[in-house]
Amino acid sequence: MQDMLAFQNPWHMLALLGAIVAVRAGVSRMRFLDRTRAAILEFVDSGLVAVLLVFFILRPFVVQAFYIPSGSMEPTLQCGDRILVSKYIYYLGEPQVGDIVVFEAPPEASIEEKDFIKRVVGMPGDILEVHNGRLYRNREPVDEPYIRGPVPSYWPGLPPPYKVPPGYVVVFGDNRGNSNDGHKWGPLSRVNLMGKALVIFWPPHRIGLVK
Repeated sequence: MQDMLAFQNPWHMLALLGAIVAVRAGVSRMRFLDRTRAAILEFVDSGLVAVLLVFFILRPFVVQAFYIPSGSMEPTLQCGDRILVSKYIYYLGEPQVGDIVVFEAPPEASIEEKDFIKRVVGMPGDILEVHNGRLYRNREPVDEPYIRGPVPSYWPGLPPPYKVPPGYVVVFGDNRGNSNDGHKWGPLSRVNLMGKALVIFWPPHRIGLVK
């Protein structure tokens, strides 16, 4: 999954801030712009505040936009969807079964993408298994109207019945037959969680809550 903000490298952010400051300093010296200089400086200052707000407060702690590049969460999330992810929600509480979460991919996933998005299907202490293509949690069948395809019967990372250990969750993609998820590489550490997907904001015909 891809972060929609291009400035992943902190040096890129510093370069952007430096460019804004340089523009401001240049405009302040242009005496021939006496009539419009105040308005231009106000606009540049607003841009500087916006950049600082996004990169130092909103993006690290509040909300972040992501682009969905694959079909592993179909039909819930489609390739090309743009979503907003709450970054603060798991500072305040624990994830819940059914949450669609963004997380740092574990090394066992062996892929190039560093961020994944999947659905939480198991919490610490839960016992997970599969029968006839259906997920069971704590010996009870799980109603999953949002999935595409049956649950894989072969779990190399989570040999069922599997008890989720303390400090971990289990995450699956909704497109169960086409997802690089927990059934392949095992449980996910709680510390890897980055946030919870809240809304699809683009394209327009897909706008709505993520659930």
